[in-house]
Amino acid sequence: MIKHLLSGGDLDADTATEILDTAAEMATVAGREIKKLPALRGRTVVNLFYEDSTRTRISFEAAAKRLSADVINFSAKGSSVTKGESLKDTALTLQAMGADAVVIRHPASGAPHRLANWVDGSVVNAGDGTHEHPTQALLDAYTMRARLGRLAGLSVAVVGDVLHSRVARSNVLLLSTLGAKVTLVGPPTLIPVDIAAALAPGTDVSYDLDSVLSNVDVVMMLRVQRERMNDSYFPSAREYARRYGLDGPRMRRLPEHAIVMHPGPMNRGMEITPEVADSPRSTIVEQVTNGVSVRMAVLYLLLGGNNR
Repeated sequence: MIKHLLSGGDLDADTATEILDTAAEMATVAGREIKKLPALRGRTVVNLFYEDSTRTRISFEAAAKRLSADVINFSAKGSSVTKGESLKDTALTLQAMGADAVVIRHPASGAPHRLANWVDGSVVNAGDGTHEHPTQALLDAYTMRARLGRLAGLSVAVVGDVLHSRVARSNVLLLSTLGAKVTLVGPPTLIPVDIAAALAPGTDVSYDLDSVLSNVDVVMMLRVQRERMNDSYFPSAREYARRYGLDGPRMRRLPEHAIVMHPGPMNRGMEITPEVADSPRSTIVEQVTNGVSVRMAVLYLLLGGNNR
């Protein structure tokens, strides 16, 4: 097992499959009366979040606690970061406190890679800038496998704001490694030139959502990240929803077995309508549940499973 999880590209097919299989075992813990395992007793996991987060931070906290690890939640707001403390000095402080793993979310792309050079423990990338979010890709892959029974050979459309999406990048890398075929869909202004070839050869790009719907097994809608947009990437929210939003009529054009995914949080009515988000095809709530199991598997394998 690798020491750090910084990128979807860090995982080969065997390691990714090991994580998904371990997550399936961890999922059984949720059905127990006492949802705890002693696997990481005595280990310390620090959640180091420089950006606001609900799902990811709570998911990692729940995962670590279910494995009996000690958890320290660090938020940049209200800390010495507001006084100008650097990431390196914060890292050295955590190192001095005996952190065995640091889960980091940071607005700067590449911050987890720098952190991995400064601490002795494992580093898990929980989202860095517009770069990557590997555990989200793992939980997405886990959800696809649970719903559809396989990953190899699946056709997956990743739709929307690819330019600013770390989820899209990690999913392309991981799903391609596991044998799925990925198509990036969105307006030309939101799909970087040559991104498909740079991430994974064989990845397709389409600017027409309607043309791909009848041939996909999975549609993954991405949030339009307006907080990262300094320019006008499309004429209006209404126009975006008309061209690239997933509504009822579009959903009904999908193959009967196809599923709809979204990493959250959602802009309901923009990239996805309530009818679709709340439909039986939607896996959005399952993704949150599966995220805890997948992150339990990641922490266990990094800190316990193969390192004893």
